[in-house]
Amino acid sequence: MTVNILQKASSFYKEYDRKEGDDHLSTHYCPGCGHGILHKMIAEAIDDFKVRERAAFVSPVGCSVFAYYYFDMGNIQAAHGRAPAVGTGFKRANPNSIVISYQGDGDLAAIGANEIIQAANRGEGMTVFFVNNAIYGMTGGQMAPTTLIGQKTTTTPSGRSSQNEGFPIKMSEIISTLEAPVYVERVMLTDAKNINKTRRAVRKALKYQIENKGFSFVEVLSGCPTGWKMTAQESKNWIENVLSKNFPLAVFKDCGQERESIDYSHQNADYADYHRLLDLTGASLSDIEGAAPVPEVQNISEEVKIAGFGGQGVLSLGYVLANIGMGHNYQVSWLPSYGPEMRGGTANCSVKLSKKRIGAPVVANPTILIAMNKPSLVKFENDVTIDGKIIYDSSLIDEAPRRTDIDSYAVPATELADRIGSTKAANMVMLGAMAELCSFLDQDYMKWAIPNIIKNKRFFEINDMAFAKGVAYMKELMKKG
Repeated sequence: MTVNILQKASSFYKEYDRKEGDDHLSTHYCPGCGHGILHKMIAEAIDDFKVRERAAFVSPVGCSVFAYYYFDMGNIQAAHGRAPAVGTGFKRANPNSIVISYQGDGDLAAIGANEIIQAANRGEGMTVFFVNNAIYGMTGGQMAPTTLIGQKTTTTPSGRSSQNEGFPIKMSEIISTLEAPVYVERVMLTDAKNINKTRRAVRKALKYQIENKGFSFVEVLSGCPTGWKMTAQESKNWIENVLSKNFPLAVFKDCGQERESIDYSHQNADYADYHRLLDLTGASLSDIEGAAPVPEVQNISEEVKIAGFGGQGVLSLGYVLANIGMGHNYQVSWLPSYGPEMRGGTANCSVKLSKKRIGAPVVANPTILIAMNKPSLVKFENDVTIDGKIIYDSSLIDEAPRRTDIDSYAVPATELADRIGSTKAANMVMLGAMAELCSFLDQDYMKWAIPNIIKNKRFFEINDMAFAKGVAYMKELMKKG
């Protein structure tokens, strides 16, 4: 005799160990909530399509945030409303991935409205599941963008008014007016018939993504008994008799059959081509006629923070260092951070140089700090890693770093630059000092590269002199111990 045993989809964890409390076998959702039903449909579809190993679930703030408790697949947490933007970045970096943006109405239709419209308008290769329960269910039952006229919430105790709060926003209708989306449908979780329709919509939306047809959007009318102050059955009745009358069920757009598959891989450039595409130097340094030999790549992972006043060339120093790093064939990132003023205000930038791929460009704990003014030293000194290095401009900083677990080097960069004719070259003095201090940078290559990065011929000679001054000063400083 054959015995069929119903089991959870393998795309769910067997036990929900991430969930707080003692019960790791049940979800935390309230009785009558539609999230659990929709989770089950998505997990089963992922299993049936055999794409779990390349699936990524993006969930922002709201009840949807807890999806990472349950789904045994890639999970990415996003800021409120930003799931489509995060999903865009992940999909473009990983064209073969299956990206699911899972959002509620208080997230997608409020702070995330611009994010979802722009992602849909670009036709990003992702599937969006939009859970519409017409209320902020997680944070106390406040009015949401989809709250109905007359509906009472904690922030509309007399009922939503079109004159005061405006009309409910109909996201499926808005998304369907855009040219790029391939599929837009609104369904609901009530009786068996509509649950089956929802299941078909979930599978179609995911299938279109697997076939590289583009952006799909499924709006799911779902119950929130706790927020609505109803029983589970009353919630289902309200969805069917009230909510769905204001948000009519429909297939608003479905052009998947006639649409050609999209090649997403073309969006990724080869890292060796970044110079040309970003016009950093007009061409890759190695493509320039008479290019210097590329130095040997060393096994490093350096995080450099460069900080000072606006106008000191702080960002330019980081830009040059990043280009030189690429010339060395290191993996590189450069992230500028402007102060409130371009001139006279503070500015800093983060530069990462590594043999391995870089996950994020922000430098929170620099291995090397280049501080070109006192406020920058005060601000970032404590962030430097133990045994890290601080190079500071002693022309403008009258106190040495206080920490004893780092190596600090006082370089009078502004004074040295002034002696050769321009205080603006202090940043190149600092670069020379760093080159002498750090063996992973080849000085001969740097001297050749700098004029090919900063192409203004007026600065060729002074930059060369400033770089040499920094090298010489650091060399003497290191001799002294």
